[in-house]
Amino acid sequence: MSDIFYELIDKLDEPWVIFGFAAQAAFFMRFAVQWVASERAGRSIIPVAFWYFSIVGAAGLLTYAVVYTRDPVVIAGQSLGFVIYFRNLMLIYRRKKHDLMAETPVGDNQEDHADHDRKQS
Repeated sequence: MSDIFYELIDKLDEPWVIFGFAAQAAFFMRFAVQWVASERAGRSIIPVAFWYFSIVGAAGLLTYAVVYTRDPVVIAGQSLGFVIYFRNLMLIYRRKKHDLMAETPVGDNQEDHADHDRKQS
């Protein structure tokens, strides 16, 4: 058992292992961000930052798996997650665009300018 422990400790100075830990830290941050946001709101929510941390963390872990470990399980898992992360961002920004367009009355500019010009005459 102690041999495994020393083997793990010896790998901690390898650049790719350090990169892998950094990627894992970025991936973990999505949970931390979600937890803090939920605590502040008093209900379970998923902030936009969650999806960005998911993308950054997954990209790092995928790179680590492809280049260093060549682990097909991690490669498959992280690759498939991108579809979900980007799709959620697309849905979020589509909704924001829709909400912004709904706030602007149709024809607002033309009618207001015409009324304003008539009042000025």
